[in-house]
Formats: sequence, C-alpha cells, structure tokens
Amino acid sequence: MTIVPDDLIDLAEQLGRQLLKTGHLLALAESCTGGWIAQSVTEIAGSSAWFDRGFVTYSNAAKIAMLGVSDGTLQAHGAVSSQTAAEMVAGALQHSDANIALAVTGIAGPGGGTAEKPVGLVFIAWQRRGQPCHCIEQHFQGDRHSVRRQTVQTALRCLLGEYVRV
Repeated sequence: MTIVPDDLIDLAEQLGRQLLKTGHLLALAESCTGGWIAQSVTEIAGSSAWFDRGFVTYSNAAKIAMLGVSDGTLQAHGAVSSQTAAEMVAGALQHSDANIALAVTGIAGPGGGTAEKPVGLVFIAWQRRGQPCHCIEQHFQGDRHSVRRQTVQTALRCLLGEYVRV
C-alpha cells in the first residue's frame, strides 16, 4: 500500500503524460517537502522516462553545495524567499539533464515562523531551460503535514496548469 495520497498520484500521472507528450525531462529541488514531490512522481511506473533527478536541500549548506544558491542571497533574503526559490530552480537545471525544474522552500512548522515569515509560508518556483523563472508565494494553513501536502499538490498543479503545455 502506498503512502502517497491518490490525488497526488493522479497529479503526478497527469504531469508524466504531459512531459512525455512534450519530450521534457523534470528535475526537482525540494526543501520543506523533503522529497515528497519526488516520491509522488516515482510512484508512477515508467517515470524514469520523464523524471531526471531530485535534490533534497533542507539545510542552507545543502542549497549552496548542491544547487549553487548564493550565500549572499541566503543572508539577505533567507532560505524561505522568492530569491532563494529562483536560485534553487536555476541550480536544479544547471546540475541536471532536465529542461524543466521545480523548486519549493517554506516553513512547514510547527516552529520556525516569525511575524514576517509565518508558518505556512511557501515559495514555489518553476522554470524551463532558457525561459524566465516563475515563482509564487503561498500561505497554507494547518499542521506540518498539511502544509507540506498542500505544497506538493500546488507545486504539481503549477507545472500542469501554468507551465508544461503540449
């Protein structure tokens, strides 16, 4: 029995079909979701035809070492920012064979939030190689599991609805 909810598997299947149709290859850079997007994608048999790799970069050091996120960006804007999400997605493209990448960074809770950056704040960025980066800011409600689940769902929907098109 799978631990990935059926609705996330359905979204991943839809994404896989779109990527196969367009001939695109996906890379992921995840922080607050800890690999949950990659897990959803790899629940799909044959996903190796359209999923290249995933980076789980929970710490700032991992973001710097694996994705090339600038220490200056982290110092100026923090790990949970549109700037960091944009650098994460660019790094995923640079360090993979993919031509589409997605990155997520946020505060899942229950701690870690501030008045400026509350629990539930998430940035989702996606980019096609050679194209501009798209980034959205989300404010999810609920406990840690709920914030992470909403992030996975929204991230997959971003790729499906706004970016990967036949």
